[in-house]
Amino acid sequence: RGDQSLVAGGDMTTATKTRAGAAPARTTLGRLRPRRNPWRHPWFLEGFTWLYLVWSLVPVALAVLFSFNNGRSQSVWQGFSWRWYFADPVNSVLHDPNLHAAVVQTIRLSVYVTLVTVPLGVAFALGINRWRGKTASSANFLMILSFVIPELIFGVAMFFVFTKLFKPIGLGTLAEVLALVTWNVSWPALIVQARLVTLGRQYEEAAADLGAAPWQVIYRVLWPLLRPAIFASAVLVFSGVIDDFVLVDLLSSNSGNTPMSVYIYSQQRGGNGGPALNALGTIMLVMSFVIAIIGYIGYRFMTRGERGGRIEALTTIVGSEG
Repeated sequence: RGDQSLVAGGDMTTATKTRAGAAPARTTLGRLRPRRNPWRHPWFLEGFTWLYLVWSLVPVALAVLFSFNNGRSQSVWQGFSWRWYFADPVNSVLHDPNLHAAVVQTIRLSVYVTLVTVPLGVAFALGINRWRGKTASSANFLMILSFVIPELIFGVAMFFVFTKLFKPIGLGTLAEVLALVTWNVSWPALIVQARLVTLGRQYEEAAADLGAAPWQVIYRVLWPLLRPAIFASAVLVFSGVIDDFVLVDLLSSNSGNTPMSVYIYSQQRGGNGGPALNALGTIMLVMSFVIAIIGYIGYRFMTRGERGGRIEALTTIVGSEG
């Protein structure tokens, strides 16, 4: 027994040392060290992500770079210059009437469409949120369904509407604005409705219980709470109009109401648009980035201190007809 105790004590001592020190390479049960999780550091996914970023961003960076080229070449660098933006008295964006008109038309469309679309979308969101019954669910579903309608089909339909049914309107800026408003009104409607679902009715009911009139509830309670969603939807609509091509291409009538996207496409199809078009595209890109940054900073500032709720709200909206 003494020998057995000595042996057992030795085994316990060895086991204790084994646990305290380095684990053995192999045992009868295999490796004691757990196998490394391949998903903890997925290098191949990171590499694929970087490959995609390089593939998608390098051509854009080259186009922006050659918009500052001093010469007309788009393949040979000839020095840095602001020639194609404003320095050239004839061919720059500032002095070429067609390029200048394209910039002005894009800004005009973005402002007009945003000013009309956002109030309409907010009104639709409030109406659908307060509406109860199967009809409300159908209207809600139709708002979401507009996201899956191909823009080309919608554009062709608007073309026939303004050339066959409403001939006095015709093609041009008014037709572009009406079509873009119809196409983009779902954005503020869904975003504001998601905000309403997240907030609930308790704030309005509390204000009403305290004696607030309906207009006071809207102005003092709903407006401050809905302001982040309204701001975000305005940013989305504005940036979406800047990048839109299909609708404005089908509904523009002359160079005076042709925005930047259509003008770049029409001049660049042969591949010889020149650095002035690169400058025009860079202006379009900078406008989109500036609007996106302003939207991000503004939304973060307006929603500081809040947590989540948007995904659940959108899920509720999508499933409300069920």
